[in-house]
Amino acid sequence: MFLGNRSLLKDIGISPNPEVENRAANLESQGKTLLFLSDSINLLGIIAVADTLKENAKNSVELLQKLGLEVWMITGDNEKTAKAIGEKIGITNIMAKVLPQEKSEKIKELQRGNPSTGLGARKVTMVGDGINDAPALTEADVGIAIGTGTDIAIESGDITLISGDPMGIYEAIKISRRTLVNIRQNLFWAYIYNIILIPVAAGILWPVWGILLNPILAGGAMAFSSVSVVLNSLRLKNVKI
Repeated sequence: MFLGNRSLLKDIGISPNPEVENRAANLESQGKTLLFLSDSINLLGIIAVADTLKENAKNSVELLQKLGLEVWMITGDNEKTAKAIGEKIGITNIMAKVLPQEKSEKIKELQRGNPSTGLGARKVTMVGDGINDAPALTEADVGIAIGTGTDIAIESGDITLISGDPMGIYEAIKISRRTLVNIRQNLFWAYIYNIILIPVAAGILWPVWGILLNPILAGGAMAFSSVSVVLNSLRLKNVKI
């Protein structure tokens, strides 16, 4: 007895008849993965398996695309099944029939880009939860592991979504971007603040106006610089997802 995909049938030398092919194509168009059961001579049956889509998967993809991100699906399923799932959640960039050991290489391809098609190099975030996803999570610029997945995937990721909700991907990226903006603001105001006040503390105003910065005021000004950075950072608590 044999149980496997179409490649196994080819290896055995079994070709499904047109009726079976039509039935298989119909199941694949519904986003189901097919397993073919056979002996060494005849095809005995087809088992259709389908993953349940996360409740917020489609909404998460839409929000990520609104952020200007390319969303890709890398899957071991065949093209028909992958396309059917992609249509349900709004993903048009699909890499199908990718073997587990090939996922890491696919990440590298996306990072390198393809000049012949006008696609440049990219920063890649990989989201995965399985054992086979671990090398790709490590290879990506940012690896996001699903907390409900395998331990090795969690260890390989840079970020772990505890709840497993796809919306967490959007939230993590949104907060990360806002944090970078906040850091740049803090650096800018800290530099401007010190560029102005350090010369004053050094006595630049003394020769002309006879003004020196009182040490007490200098200490207060230094403290205010730190407080302003902390207060600006606390604004991240009000980031709207």
